[in-house]
Amino acid sequence: MGPINETHVAEPGLVVVELATADDETAFALQEQLAARWATAPADRTTREPGEPGVRLRCYLDLRQPLDA
Repeated sequence: MGPINETHVAEPGLVVVELATADDETAFALQEQLAARWATAPADRTTREPGEPGVRLRCYLDLRQPLDA
């Protein structure tokens, strides 16, 4: 994963979420749960670190924009 850019968190309520999970299915399921609550810029793929277990996924949330359930 690349570094978090200052633009990603330039204002209160902007959040960068980096997930570390056992597999793609778990990472995308958790991202889906986050996206159901807040405006989200979802990731479309996970990354893997050679020699490390599991996968990582980064998504961006705007907590200022909660979604209606």
